Amino acid sequence: MAGSTRGATKTSEDGGPIGPTGRPYHGFPTPPALKSHGPARIIALCNQKGGVGKTTTTINLAAALAQYGRRVLAVDFDPQGALSAGLGIQTHDVPTIYDLLLDTKRDPADAIVHTGTENLDVIPANIDLSAAEVHLVNEVARETILSRVLRKVTPDYDVILIDCQPSLGLLTVNALTASHGVVIPLECEFFALRGVAMLIETIDKVRDRLNPSIKLDGVLATMYDARTLHSREVLERVVEAFGDDVLETVIGRTVKFPDASVSGMPITEFAPEHAAAQAYLRLARELVARGAVA
Repeated sequence: MAGSTRGATKTSEDGGPIGPTGRPYHGFPTPPALKSHGPARIIALCNQKGGVGKTTTTINLAAALAQYGRRVLAVDFDPQGALSAGLGIQTHDVPTIYDLLLDTKRDPADAIVHTGTENLDVIPANIDLSAAEVHLVNEVARETILSRVLRKVTPDYDVILIDCQPSLGLLTVNALTASHGVVIPLECEFFALRGVAMLIETIDKVRDRLNPSIKLDGVLATMYDARTLHSREVLERVVEAFGDDVLETVIGRTVKFPDASVSGMPITEFAPEHAAAQAYLRLARELVARGAVA
């Protein structure tokens, strides 16, 4: 159920399988090795609704891209620090993204933590970040502060993933202003659909006023359960609303995600053969195939 092949039982005109999104199911080839690294493309994982899989997706997409030889930096941009905790990173009495925001002249390397996953680094966060909006509100060009921080490390990575907090406040606007693309994790549940229009409107405003190059890299259906009519109907409505912007890969529900988080590991390492791990590897391949990642 956690993988993206569940529900791929119908066939297309050419005889191939139809995936859960109602489109032909593609395998997506293994990305070729990169001949050189950097500069990074920055992707924000954003949704103002909590509990839709943003952090889970950031952790496991980052690990999947790292497994394919991409140098990845994951930025924990949520005061809850769930991404940091999910990768087993200590966040007390250490430099965090909050320190870099308050002192943009500080070397980001001070806060970068190398994880146990090869090619995957993290800038952690903790509850201190909740005070950032108060401190930044009177700063000149306050919406671009994160962009100025990340500019210093983009040459060192192939992709930077920003795990946004469930809000459309100043921190999220900073993330959108710093990013080249946005992936919207969207739970396959009716109420998850309600706020997406507001998020799209925010992205459009950022594009018009702050970051004309930002684009929607895709809407990712998460917590999908092919056994329930509700999940299938919600996914159908998502495809009707967003069309080809909906990623073919669908992430299913599984208890393996919290188990992996407790262990401080990505699911691609905790249970590499599980359908959920394979789904995130497929997501990484799909984003490379779409040109969202080198």
